[in-house]
Amino acid sequence: MTIPARNHPLARDPRLQEIAAKVEAGVRLDFDDGMACLTTRDLFGLGRIADRAKMRKTGNSVFYVLNRQLNPTNLCVLSCKFCDFAAKKGDEHAYEMSMEQILEHGSDDIDEIHIVSGLHPKWKFEDYVDIVRRLKDAYPHLPIKAWTAVEIDWFAKLSKKSVEEVLTTLKEAGVVAMPGGGAEVFSDRVRNELYKSKMGHERWFEIHRTAHRLGIRSNVTLLYGHIETLEERVNHLIQVRDLQDETGGFYSFIPLEYQLGTTKLVDRPPSADDGLRTIATSRLMLDNFDHIKAYWVMLGEETASVALNFGADDLDGTIVEEKIAHFALAESPVGLTQRRILKLIREAGKVPVRRNALYDVLETHDENDARAHSVS
Repeated sequence: MTIPARNHPLARDPRLQEIAAKVEAGVRLDFDDGMACLTTRDLFGLGRIADRAKMRKTGNSVFYVLNRQLNPTNLCVLSCKFCDFAAKKGDEHAYEMSMEQILEHGSDDIDEIHIVSGLHPKWKFEDYVDIVRRLKDAYPHLPIKAWTAVEIDWFAKLSKKSVEEVLTTLKEAGVVAMPGGGAEVFSDRVRNELYKSKMGHERWFEIHRTAHRLGIRSNVTLLYGHIETLEERVNHLIQVRDLQDETGGFYSFIPLEYQLGTTKLVDRPPSADDGLRTIATSRLMLDNFDHIKAYWVMLGEETASVALNFGADDLDGTIVEEKIAHFALAESPVGLTQRRILKLIREAGKVPVRRNALYDVLETHDENDARAHSVS
């Protein structure tokens, strides 16, 4: 029996009580509901509703992956105003890896390599394909998640090939999944202000739609906490949800906290409360997504652990050497040990589940052990 909204025990805010009743009845949330989630003062009520929605999706499980991030170069033809990672030739922080250095990032002991790069002014499409092919030859069983939609768009321009031809070539070389970067905020206003020379959201949709049709599943991100409005955040979620309705090809949604770095688009970074609120809202709005990620690199370890009770069910992974956020002066470690990740999940009272890039379950840890950690 549905509990009347006005008496719903999970929240004090009457708007959240109505949202909780909707969620329990399987009624999809609308724009106004999303705004209510992002503006409520009842943060813990919002978290309780999102956690219950998460439990219906994946139970008490929280996923993680033994992975390595590879950023072959930060030389880039674009000049996005929020990015501290990209460099021009001659910049002090500019770099490009040799193939030997690239191959050193692979390992038989990890379950995913995540590749994101700059749009190098002199590399050809074949150079990017060769990175994938050489990694696959060296580590045949290592799942390769590679190249954002922004890079795919660049490859199509470089090679004068269609998006489908580019993705087919990469799939044949060894790519099994795509990262969700480059989405930023699906807002023409924000694009015109911050990354006008980068492709728009319609092209991003086209590339992921094509990837899904070819059997390459992907993630999707939201960069929040800069000049975007709350309304634009909610619109972003609705557009993401619509595309997932169409293709069913997304694994997870990943809110990415803007790092002030040296770009300083705003006076202060997003608060931990804002991060938790955004994750919880994402879980409730994106009813057709299995996974919401608490990306510890940008949230910080402690907030990411708390987010596992605010609707998130994935902590990402060990990463080893993250460059993009740390060029923007992120205060998190450049990588985490598996032991530390297990501790963060268990402290949240959740059960760690090791996965690979395709969300295949590789190992489920003991639930009783997680309960012991949550009360100790």
